[in-house]
Amino acid sequence: MGARVGNILYSSGIMGKDPATDTLPPDGPSQARYMFQNLRTLLANGGATLDDVVRVTAYVKDNGQREALNAEWLKCFPDPHDRPARHTQVVDLPGGMLVQIEVVAVIQDR
Repeated sequence: MGARVGNILYSSGIMGKDPATDTLPPDGPSQARYMFQNLRTLLANGGATLDDVVRVTAYVKDNGQREALNAEWLKCFPDPHDRPARHTQVVDLPGGMLVQIEVVAVIQDR
């Protein structure tokens, strides 16, 4: 799902599949929830946390999915003064995907 080079972690496209069943739920809120859960897993496996994320590119199937994306975004990044940069695009996502993200994290020494 990604690659770490030095202290920088780059993700591939992260979708909202349920990791327990490897299936994609049919609704945006569930996909967004699993997508950010999958992000946390990627970050943990790469030695990072949400605090290390500096850039997010979000893709939505249509503007109707922004609410689901934003609800989970705010859970992950509640402080409006300490959020990663984000760019959201409407894209014709394949295979039933309604939301997808890519991230860049700069891993801090702890």
